[in-house]
Amino acid sequence: MRDAEREKPVCGDTYARVFMNEQGLEILEAFKDETRPNSSNVARHRIIDDLLRQELLANPNLTVVIIGAGFDTRAFRLKGGTWIELDEPQVITYKEERLPASTSENELRRIPIDFATDSLEQKLDSLSGRSPVTVVIEGVLMYLEEPAIEQLLQTLRRLFPQHKLICDLMTRDFFEKNAGTIHEKLTGMGATFKFTIDNPEELFVKNGYRQLEKIPIVEKAVLFEAGEIPPDVWRTIQPTLPEGYDIHVFETP
Repeated sequence: MRDAEREKPVCGDTYARVFMNEQGLEILEAFKDETRPNSSNVARHRIIDDLLRQELLANPNLTVVIIGAGFDTRAFRLKGGTWIELDEPQVITYKEERLPASTSENELRRIPIDFATDSLEQKLDSLSGRSPVTVVIEGVLMYLEEPAIEQLLQTLRRLFPQHKLICDLMTRDFFEKNAGTIHEKLTGMGATFKFTIDNPEELFVKNGYRQLEKIPIVEKAVLFEAGEIPPDVWRTIQPTLPEGYDIHVFETP
């Protein structure tokens, strides 16, 4: 929301304000001093926006499945595609009240799911075998245990034998060196990072995926904010930036 209010926004999600309420503003206040994580979150969203734009340009009939969609509004902001959003029932209900799926120019279906008790496979069964499909899991995997992620990947491969997967992954080293204060605040709100290992992409390769791309989020955040940076200046800045929090693009062989 704050990004969209700027003269030169990075992401420019003008729909974000629709979802803001007093509780959201209180949470925003608690995180206002987390400058780097805040800019990284905006950059993360922009990176995935750009990746999906490329996919939709190549495949206007692409089905985009967003797991843990939260207040994602890409179905309203990007052109083309069939969009499937899954999240907890209270999130879906709130979104429908503020920004109904029926008002999207693209085909949009929202599916409520209790991730603790419901079967993702059953929820997506009607889409099984569809192609082309790109699955987006943003800001979610770090909160899951490794076995839960493995089960999720296996489910996706059964449902969509041919698909791409876009997600963000954080290494243990990045977490230990850079995520301390923000993680303390998140833990105080009941959310704890659980999946931070040395080489998180290896779990995906082990489960039958091939990595296509790896995009450093912090580096992109700096570039989005600064715009054009002279090569000699960039060579000085780049080595100082934290590494280990990236957008990964995988595909099934």
